[in-house]
Order: sequence, then structure tokens, then C-alpha cells
Amino acid sequence: MKKIASFTIDHNRLLRGIYVSRRDKTASGDIITTFDIRMTEPNRQQALSPQALHAMEHLAATYLRNRPDWSDRIVYWGPMGCCTGNYLILQGELEPVDIIELMHDTMHFVANFEGEIPGATPRDCGNYTFMDLEEARKAARIYLTEILSSPNHDNLTYPS
Repeated sequence: MKKIASFTIDHNRLLRGIYVSRRDKTASGDIITTFDIRMTEPNRQQALSPQALHAMEHLAATYLRNRPDWSDRIVYWGPMGCCTGNYLILQGELEPVDIIELMHDTMHFVANFEGEIPGATPRDCGNYTFMDLEEARKAARIYLTEILSSPNHDNLTYPS
């Protein structure tokens, strides 16, 4: 079988950052962009816990879908299986620089969130107790201060 595109990236050299994972054209002609929101360095830094990623998923997805200037372009936000980050799928042909402010605001929301996690009830979620808000907040703070505060070319372009 042919490798899918995301398995052709050299994860040994991949840094934390925002990357275009792929672009797809829908049957109706729309372009959607999948972003790799890489929060830890694969195989070199500890992965995020699934519980932290689950809490972050609830918070970030809720925030993004309620943000008036972006809500109609949000297709999906969810964790990577390897637990080193998240995928964000947006309508439009976008570049990482186009969403730095959006990711900054999203991580700021997660890092400073207090209260009940949206959708964290037995009625709303299939595994509502499988969340770690403090770890999600900590991961968002680190990403916000160490990556999003001053991103550079290496944090916005996949290694070749």
C-alpha cells in the first residue's frame, strides 16, 4: 500500500508548530485545509495524555465553533492518535500564518478556562470522566508561550 501523506513527514525532525497537513477539493469545488497543530516534538518529548487532549478537544471545538469570525469555516478540531497534537480542518485554502492569531486565541481560551468543561456530561459525551482540565490548560500555556508567541519558518513549514 502507498503511504498516506502524513506518514511521509520526517517525524524525527518535526518541531512543534502549525503545519498544512493537506488540502482537499470537495466534489462541490470547495477547498478544505487540514492543519497539523503539533504541540509536542514526536519521539523526543512526552506526548500529551489522552485525557488532556480530550479536555482540549471539548474546549477548543466549542471555542472555535462559537467564534463569529471563523465559525462558518470550522470543519473539525480533534486529537491526533499519537497524542502529539491536534488536527484543525478549515474551509478555504489557508496557510499557517493565516491562523496564528486564531490558534493564539484558542490556546489562550484553553489555558485560562475555568469551570465545567462544555459537553462533559453523561448525556453529551461517551467518556465524560476521561478528561484532565489541568493538563490541558498546562499544555495550552506551554504551546502559547513557547510556540505561538514567536513562530518562525521552522514552526510553520514541514521539514523536507
